[in-house]
Amino acid sequence: MFAVRRPAAALVGAVLALTLLGCTSDEPDPPEKPQATSTALSDFATDGVSVTRGEFCARVAPGAVTEALAGEVADSDTWANGDRTRLADGVRDVAHEYGCSWTATDGTVASAWVFAPPVTPAGASALAKAASRVEGCQPVAGAPAYGARSTAVRCGDEIAFHGLFGDAWLSCSVAPVGTADREGLLDRGGRWCVAVAQAASTD
Repeated sequence: MFAVRRPAAALVGAVLALTLLGCTSDEPDPPEKPQATSTALSDFATDGVSVTRGEFCARVAPGAVTEALAGEVADSDTWANGDRTRLADGVRDVAHEYGCSWTATDGTVASAWVFAPPVTPAGASALAKAASRVEGCQPVAGAPAYGARSTAVRCGDEIAFHGLFGDAWLSCSVAPVGTADREGLLDRGGRWCVAVAQAASTD
């Protein structure tokens, strides 16, 4: 998206005219950017959070993104229900979810997505089992809950949380490059997922 550039002289003239006429603008103030409050997942009560099965990425706090990436954003992507997008390495298909990802200059990726169709508790249990059985992934014992019927999985250096919030299946992940701090990654991923749940919350 490109910002519309206005000539400086015209802008100054408009400001002076409003000042001289004693006018005030009826335009509402621009919405503030969402602010990040870093919270450990173990300190966040996810069982009382309701999540919308729709677009939420614009509400993710920029500070939470940079904390998850441990650096500045170099690239980002969003997708919506029905879009054809990259769902995994070498796999492009029609997405039945709303999601987004941010990539740092070192290649670290923070992602989040929510299924568009509603998910039942039984379906959530099946999804949690399926996530832990993906080749190269294993469940993280003792990980904090992320909604109901949740699971946390580690796939190499990537940490991902999945959980049911009402009838919404919400997922989030952090895939850093070259990290050896496995315990630190669990906390980092949990804090990122709190920010995702807050952005997707209907409250």
